[in-house]
Amino acid sequence: MRACRKGPDSWFTGTVWIDEVVTGAAPSRLKANLVSFEPGARTAWHTHPVGQALHVLTGLGIVQLKGQSAQTIRPGDSVWIDAGEVHWHGAAPGHTMVHLAIQEKDEHGVDVVWLDHVTEEEYTGPRA
Repeated sequence: MRACRKGPDSWFTGTVWIDEVVTGAAPSRLKANLVSFEPGARTAWHTHPVGQALHVLTGLGIVQLKGQSAQTIRPGDSVWIDAGEVHWHGAAPGHTMVHLAIQEKDEHGVDVVWLDHVTEEEYTGPRA
């Protein structure tokens, strides 16, 4: 049975819903979640030890890799985040955004490492 839950404040700014699509049984380490961001909601900075794929389904979003300009993402856009790359993603100001997030756990069972929250300056900063 799928489990939908509110994203914890330690991982997100704003209201985010995480709907588990599939978690593979061993030996698979695959996990896919449908993540719904309300306007202004976003992840904290984080990394994935084995990388992550994002595919935008609805709305208007933002993704930013550390040290690079933020990018606007739209329905149909897919983004690959390399293993260990510090990044964040979420809804653009005034918009909702829903994406499919697909990643794998590493050999220790870790699929994400959470870091600091994205500041308002980072969130509203310039985009490429």
